[in-house]
Amino acid sequence: MIRVLIADDQDMVRIGFRMILDAQDDIEVVSDVPDGVSAVAKARELRPDVCLLDIRMPGIDGLEVTKQLAGPDVVDPLKVVVVTTFDLDEYVHTALRNGASGFLLKDAGPALLIEAVRAAARGDALVSPQITVRLLKHFDGGTVKRDVSPPSEPLTAREMDVVKAAAKGLTNTEIGTELFLSLSTVKTHLASVQGKIGARNRVEIAAWAWRSGVVD
Repeated sequence: MIRVLIADDQDMVRIGFRMILDAQDDIEVVSDVPDGVSAVAKARELRPDVCLLDIRMPGIDGLEVTKQLAGPDVVDPLKVVVVTTFDLDEYVHTALRNGASGFLLKDAGPALLIEAVRAAARGDALVSPQITVRLLKHFDGGTVKRDVSPPSEPLTAREMDVVKAAAKGLTNTEIGTELFLSLSTVKTHLASVQGKIGARNRVEIAAWAWRSGVVD
């Protein structure tokens, strides 16, 4: 079972998300809370597989909660999916930089919400389709390239193929299908790449690929 925590200041949103997710055979909502302080406390207490966080909440907003639960300084980070009404680039970039495994708009629909939870649980990342194109443009190495640290050792040709596919938003399963690799081999390549470039997850791999110009 995928254990999920929901944090949102609107009762109806929490109820709706709980109904959608609890109806799935492989997902269980273990807690729902109305504010950021409670979200941090409950997440640390229950250690859910995935945390669904709203951005605008009382006390601590969802971006700060994300940083406290999944940020660069967290020793044992949790998987976080940010779900919000507000389609702002600043929010997307901050959420992903703070360690989020996904970013969805509340109007994305039940199917995408369920898939985002499952994707985060298995180590993939899912971003709303309407956000993805802008996100990739933001990281586009074809514009002004940012200072990007080189890998600790060169990536192999196959690792580079996997990086390019991940940067295009493909899931591990889709990468395996496209490159004729087993799921375990895809995960092995991604883990190797993370070590070489100092990334913590596939979102950071994708961002590195676009910033460094690997993806054209």
